[in-house]
Amino acid sequence: MAETKSQIPEPADAEQTSLGQASETRQPAQQGTDSTQNEVEQIKSERDVLLDRVARVQAEFENVRKRNARAQQEFKEFALEDALKSLLPILDSFDRALQAPAVNLQDFRSGVELIRKQLHDALSKLGLRRIPSRGEPFDPHLHEAVEMSENAVGDEAHVEEELQRGYKLRDRLLRPAMVRVGQRQKKAN
Repeated sequence: MAETKSQIPEPADAEQTSLGQASETRQPAQQGTDSTQNEVEQIKSERDVLLDRVARVQAEFENVRKRNARAQQEFKEFALEDALKSLLPILDSFDRALQAPAVNLQDFRSGVELIRKQLHDALSKLGLRRIPSRGEPFDPHLHEAVEMSENAVGDEAHVEEELQRGYKLRDRLLRPAMVRVGQRQKKAN
């Protein structure tokens, strides 16, 4: 029976054996949980780095946008300053004309005409161009018809009279010319 006793495990040994087996089975499960937690922590870390990058890029974008807006405003102010500097001599000429004693009307008129020419020259240097109108074919992109009249000059509508000048700034329409348009009379059937 002594031999039999040694073959049968004692209850304390049986508990230890079953606890040892249980801890062995828990270790792989715990290792799997640990590696999953490590992966989660790594992903969270990568997410935090990417969120930081996004925040920095967004801040940099805002700074670039603000810099561009500031540069654009400075450019507008510089362009306006340059335009106003070219008009100041004309203002000075008007002031001198008004301060001069009026000897006769003809001298005053010729002085105003010189100032007008000076103004046209300054505006021309800035890129302002007059739209030709009188005698030209009517162009709705350049002319605004205020009146229509019937005449027997030609088949196309032509500008008979310019009521207000139109202007372009380089190739861009600034103000259309207000005109009276003449058309050929339509024959009654």
